[in-house]
Amino acid sequence: MKKKYYAHPSAFIDAGVNIGVETQIWHCSHIFKGAHIGKKCKIGQNVVIHGSVVVGDNVKIQNNVSVYDGVILENDVFCGPSMVFTNIINPRSAYPRNTSDSYMKTLVKEGASIGANATIICGNTIGKYAFVGAGSVVTKDVPDYALVFGSPAGIKGWMCRCGEKLHFKKNIAHCKICEKSFVLKNRIKCEETK
Repeated sequence: MKKKYYAHPSAFIDAGVNIGVETQIWHCSHIFKGAHIGKKCKIGQNVVIHGSVVVGDNVKIQNNVSVYDGVILENDVFCGPSMVFTNIINPRSAYPRNTSDSYMKTLVKEGASIGANATIICGNTIGKYAFVGAGSVVTKDVPDYALVFGSPAGIKGWMCRCGEKLHFKKNIAHCKICEKSFVLKNRIKCEETK
């Protein structure tokens, strides 16, 4: 039976992995038993995806990213090169905490982008279409559509679902690229309007 996805010959894919059609897995990547990867994903070189991880459709995971147990990536998520997920808040070499009840959940919602070399501390949620700048350290939840960067990352603006930075006047913004409209509520919540 012909595979419906592509895996480079140097990739390691354990038995018991669910991989969607048209997904591509590149050089020296390892997908652990039990992982679920959606359709049309691009998994870069030297990526590790652990067994309880769920990856949605059309997700792009760039080179040198490890997606640990406890992480869920919804559809259309972008993970930049060498960005970092964690899954244990208080690791100790002498006192291993490598059981599933020790792992904290990290959720990256639909359409979010995480820049190169960013670090996502476990137990947080990255909102829909949020944008985490390169090199940032995320220590708390990121709202939908928020542009965050820095260490620790803070809200520096708002992004359209198409990736264009939004410019608000009287709490209303219109994307100049895709023409979607947004409302800003209390400076901490951005919503797309109908």
